Amino acid sequence: MAIRQKTEMTIKLAARGTSHARSEIEADGLTSVIDEPVARGGTNEGPSPTVTAYSALIGCTNVIGHKCAQKLGIDIGHLSFEMEVDFDRRGVLLIDEVDVPFKAIRLNVAADGPASQEELAMVAAETAKYCPISKLYEQAGTDLTVNWRKA
Repeated sequence: MAIRQKTEMTIKLAARGTSHARSEIEADGLTSVIDEPVARGGTNEGPSPTVTAYSALIGCTNVIGHKCAQKLGIDIGHLSFEMEVDFDRRGVLLIDEVDVPFKAIRLNVAADGPASQEELAMVAAETAKYCPISKLYEQAGTDLTVNWRKA
């Protein structure tokens, strides 16, 4: 018997700030650390909040990309990623309020499977429709460019 997945849910997290720069987040029975580098007063025990935010796009693209490929019957193999982020840091430096801190994100996705470039374009189009993190950035005004290619 198949398990029926909920279409909407409330996700609960708990966290504590262990210093001015370091946070421990509890979610799904796991603890993650978000921290600042030593140069900014942290202990460098985890990625910074901003790195965590744009890294989520890579993780989401990987998960949703594979789901879409499976649904389409396309073998994309493993994915590798390269990302560039244009980050307006005036907000985090308390210089000015910034409406769109991540001005642009360029994400290159390389697939090492047998899928053709045309098939990868189909997977890319489907992934763009369903990836919640890419939707978040697009709705926030970030100029998001995701390019898929054969590795």
